Order: sequence, then C-alpha cells, then structure tokens
Amino acid sequence: MSDNGLDFLQKKTIRVLTAGQVLSGFGLGSTLSIGSLLAAQISGSPAWAGSAATFSTLGAAAWAIPLARLAYARGRRVSLATGAGIAISGAALVITAAAVQVFPLLLIALFLLGAGSAVGLQARFAATDLPSNRSTGRDLSVVVWATTFGAVIGPNLFGPGEIVGHALGLPTMTGPFLFTIIAQIAASTVFWLGLRPDPLLVAKQLNAAKTKGKTSFATAIATLKKYPLAAFAISAIALSHMVMVSVMSMTPIHMKGMGFDLVVVGFTISLHIAGMYAFSPIFGWLSDKLGRVQTVILGQIIYVAALAIAGFGQDDRTLVTIGLFLLGLGWSASTVGGAALLTATLPVEEKTNVQGLSDSLMNLSGAFGGAVAGSILTAFMFIGVNVAALIPVFLIVIFAGLTRLRRTS
Repeated sequence: MSDNGLDFLQKKTIRVLTAGQVLSGFGLGSTLSIGSLLAAQISGSPAWAGSAATFSTLGAAAWAIPLARLAYARGRRVSLATGAGIAISGAALVITAAAVQVFPLLLIALFLLGAGSAVGLQARFAATDLPSNRSTGRDLSVVVWATTFGAVIGPNLFGPGEIVGHALGLPTMTGPFLFTIIAQIAASTVFWLGLRPDPLLVAKQLNAAKTKGKTSFATAIATLKKYPLAAFAISAIALSHMVMVSVMSMTPIHMKGMGFDLVVVGFTISLHIAGMYAFSPIFGWLSDKLGRVQTVILGQIIYVAALAIAGFGQDDRTLVTIGLFLLGLGWSASTVGGAALLTATLPVEEKTNVQGLSDSLMNLSGAFGGAVAGSILTAFMFIGVNVAALIPVFLIVIFAGLTRLRRTS
C-alpha cells in the first residue's frame, strides 16, 4: 500500500473510531455512578457501593487480554464489535438483576458490562496501528477525546432515563441502562461496518516478517524487561486509574449522603468525565512536544491538587465538584501520556500483546481501588478516600525517578 493510501486509511480509521467512541461513551457514567447506587440498594449496605466499580473494572481487566488476542488474530473490527456485544448483554442483565433484587446477578452484569470499557481502551491503541507521519499522541488523544460527548451527556440522562424506565415499568435507577444498550448496539455497528480494511491486519501485512511473535502473558513480561520505559508506562497507567476509580466511584455515595439527588450527582460526574476526555488533545499535543514522561508527571501534580480540594472540601458541593473535575484532568494527562509512551516505545510486533496486558492491569488496579475505597469511605469518610489515593500518586513519581536513573546508568 502506498504512503497516500496509508494516510487515507489512517484518517478513515480515526473517523470510525471517533464515531464509535462517541456512541460507546454513553455507558460510562451509568456503569460507575448508577451502578454504585444500585449495588448499595440491592445489597442493603453502602459498604458494597464500591463493588460496582470493582466488578466492572474486573470485567474490563478480564476481557482486555482475550479481546487483544482476538484483535491480533482477527483484527480490530471483530474485537471491538465483540466487546460491544458483551457490554450489551451486561446492560440488559443489570436491569434483570434490579428487577429480581439479586445482588450476585448484578455483579455478574457489571462484570460483563466492563467489556465496554475494554473496547474504549483498545480503540485508543487502534488509532496507532498503522505506520503514519502523523503524531502518535495526537491520533491517540483524538480517539480518547471523542468519548467526551457520550460520556458527558450520559450522566445527565439519569433523570430522563428514570422517566423512560418508569414509563416502561422498569426497576428504579435502571432506565439509563436502556440508553447504554442502544448506544452500544450503534457503536458495535459502526466498528463492524466502518473498519474495512482493518487497520491492524493491514499493519500486520506490512510487517509480515516481524509479526510472528507469540501473544502470551509470559511474552509480554519478557518484552517489558527489554523496554523499561514501557514498563513504567504500564505502571503509571494502572496506578493512575486506581486513583481515579477509587475516588470517582465513591463520590455518588458521598453526595447522596450529603442529600443531593441523581440530577446533581449526574452533573458532577459529567464534569468529572469532561475532565477525563475533553482536554485529551491538549495532553496528546503535550506528550508529543513536551515529552511523554513529563506529561505523566504533570498528571500526578494535577492529582495532588484534585485530592486535596475534594478531600478537605468534602462538605462543600462546589469544592467536591472542582476536585472531581481536576481528578478527570489528572487521569487524562496520565493515561494519554502513558499510552503514547507505551505505543512509541514498543516495536510493531510486540504492541498488541503488551497493550492487552496494559489494559488488563489498568482495570485490575481500578478494581482494587474501588473495592478498598468502599471500606475506607465507611471508616474514614470521603477525606480518607482522597488521602489514601495519594499513595499511588507518590509511587508513580518514584517509579519515574528510578526509570530515569536506570536509563542514565
């Protein structure tokens, strides 16, 4: 394929991934926000609120590697559409679990719904499959940015979703998951029809002599030992996600305890998600110009400000909202910078395998953060959750320093 042909295919791929991310983003707010409230209601205890984040991120972690292997074997088109299909079944099962009031069934539903997050994460890497003269950070961040529309609008559909759900006789707080189902069906259709020819399969054809490596956990670990910057990128992405999930998943419970209704909670989560995605092109540009490691460190600085404001301002709605917005910005800088670093560091034949491991570890870290955060909230209030979230932030800064020393020694 000529350079012009590759450039045309890359632009088309970015457009398709962007459209798919706009649609799939509608499910994000429902999963973590309404999911935590449903978990607390069905289980009968606010201590289980964090299980929504835990099981949805566990699901994203569990599906990440199989979907990455499916992408390597069959292409991004098949993998992304399959992941969206699994998410659809999860959203439908959430409604069923709420109707029968069976808590374990809700956890299974959230686990399946986590596949939608795995799709969103894989889509950002799909933007960098093809060799291109365009900047890696820019293309990756544009796909991340596309999630803004659905993800920000989604939480604000809590109210309308409840109206629709009530009209259809659905259980309380499950109406928004109807929008999730519709959006995921549309996203799956876009990926299935739009990614022709498949960017990953084209990239493999162009690098046929190099793409005979194995796709396995052991191979991915061996690759990371050879590329310490890639190992740092994976650590930074995973720990940054842990910080975000632990605080964000507890915010709806904290705000409901303050007396705010779903509309106010949805607005706060919308601003947080806007911080996560709307400014990603800026961080993509910074990662290309300022440096990828430097962008990750900038994310940690923003995190410190976010956790201080939200934690010490826990009794003030405005301060909590500002803190959540900054939390989203910190996540954006950290994950865009980290993903760009991972993509730029690895050779073509190793990318898909290690990217799957990265997405899996990212979501496992988020699951751990969500699980621990519920107990911390019960014991030490919202400020305790924010203070505890500083630990991964400091670990990332330490890892950055150690990686730099290793490279210069």
